Amino acid sequence: MKTIHIFILFVIVAVIQLFVPAKMILDREDVLKTGTTYKFKTQPVDPSDPFRGKYITLNYEMDSAKSNDSIWKRGETIFVYLENDSLGFAKVHSVSKEEKDIGRDHVEAKVRWNYGNSNTVNFELPFDRFYMEETKATPAEDIYRKYNRRRDTLNQTYALVAVKNGKAVLKDVYINDKPIIYYLEKHNNH
Repeated sequence: MKTIHIFILFVIVAVIQLFVPAKMILDREDVLKTGTTYKFKTQPVDPSDPFRGKYITLNYEMDSAKSNDSIWKRGETIFVYLENDSLGFAKVHSVSKEEKDIGRDHVEAKVRWNYGNSNTVNFELPFDRFYMEETKATPAEDIYRKYNRRRDTLNQTYALVAVKNGKAVLKDVYINDKPIIYYLEKHNNH
């Protein structure tokens, strides 16, 4: 009888261990498929994480906003409400310490710091790493830096991000409206 209880407990634990990661994957897939897609202008840096692999770290031009609140704590979670500018890039509509029902997509971000009494808060967006196959990450970074060296209207670099119910998933990185893989394949063919 004791063996049956242990077996049942083992099966329950195994099912839970399979359910949790499967739920996380399905939630991300739902955001990718049904979320609203935004383009975020970027500026790259390329570190490597020995546990997670090779990736491009993306720094976003949209990293601060004015607010009616002047007291922000470093590391605090805030809600960044989004809208598109005239060129189709994401920009801040508003920021808040509490989630509000204002009919706009939003993402949760972390406060980096604020500008003293100016009511401007600097934040870190949660989708700042674009993971790639190790052999492609360094060439991709080189290509990205080449096109992102000068900030002009000739070369636009941005991340395509799906947003739904406060969740955000980085879909791809683009240079001049083409995915970065296009430039990698072009580079490899030379």
